[in-house]
Amino acid sequence: MPIEFTILGRGRAGRALAEAWGPRAMLLDHGAQPEGLVLLAVPDRAVSGLAARFPGRCVHLAGSLHLEGVPCAHPLTSFDGRARDWTGTPIAITGAVPDGLRRAFGDLGFAAFDLPGELKPLYHAAAVLASGHAATLWLGAEALLRAQGVALPGRGLLPLAEATLRNVADRGAAGRTGPFARGDEATIARDAAALPEAWREIFLKLGRSLD
Repeated sequence: MPIEFTILGRGRAGRALAEAWGPRAMLLDHGAQPEGLVLLAVPDRAVSGLAARFPGRCVHLAGSLHLEGVPCAHPLTSFDGRARDWTGTPIAITGAVPDGLRRAFGDLGFAAFDLPGELKPLYHAAAVLASGHAATLWLGAEALLRAQGVALPGRGLLPLAEATLRNVADRGAAGRTGPFARGDEATIARDAAALPEAWREIFLKLGRSLD
């Protein structure tokens, strides 16, 4: 099978996609100068400079960044460097991504949708809230317990996180539980008082953000 395009960048996204596509794609370092279509799997700060090296024949993966005339395909997932089952995972398409590359992403299970360039920062902020910030909250909660000598057995907070996401996926807003969803002000006040000030503010603001 001939190589259809080159992936530039050996980070987690580049390695995962290269493994999934196999012989369809060639994985190279940032400094390479390949022919044909190039997929830029590089940090946002490097996209503009690299795109200028491949005018009219590159696509980037940066979810928040919009460059006029440079199309983008942003997979809404967290890569770990390995090929995974991405069936049903959204991929945001901005600009004229070549049909062959759109098909290649579709072959991996990604579900494409069109995203206007001016909405990319909002879209990416929502992704950060759902992913990076969720991870920060989870790790922070573990750290708060650990600092007081509380070591959760088994899988720790993971079963709670999994059950919460499952309930929300099944029931939407009705799947949200806890004292804020119940309007239990006594429990909210007691819990908030137990937290350090910085975490107390986050606890209260996030808890009331959907009110």
